Amino acid sequence: MTIAGIAAALAVGIAVGALGRLVVPGRPTVPLWLTMTIGAVAALLGAISAWLVGVRGFSLLGLVVQAGLAAVGVAIVVATAGKERSDSL
Repeated sequence: MTIAGIAAALAVGIAVGALGRLVVPGRPTVPLWLTMTIGAVAALLGAISAWLVGVRGFSLLGLVVQAGLAAVGVAIVVATAGKERSDSL
């Protein structure tokens, strides 16, 4: 994995993190910096995963894996944040 690949993954993750707040309806309870950080970390994991299975260099498949993992990570965090626990069974 090259420095350019890492930078591209970070850029994809930050962009997906910023846009990910629009996916979940209602007022977001998660700060913007957190969604961008989750997006960047998930995109890096996507880049590493793609690299481990043999996707080398800048490719559409690698970009899709990065953006997909970032979107899933951000959607999970935004959807579950702010949910109150119920004490009733």
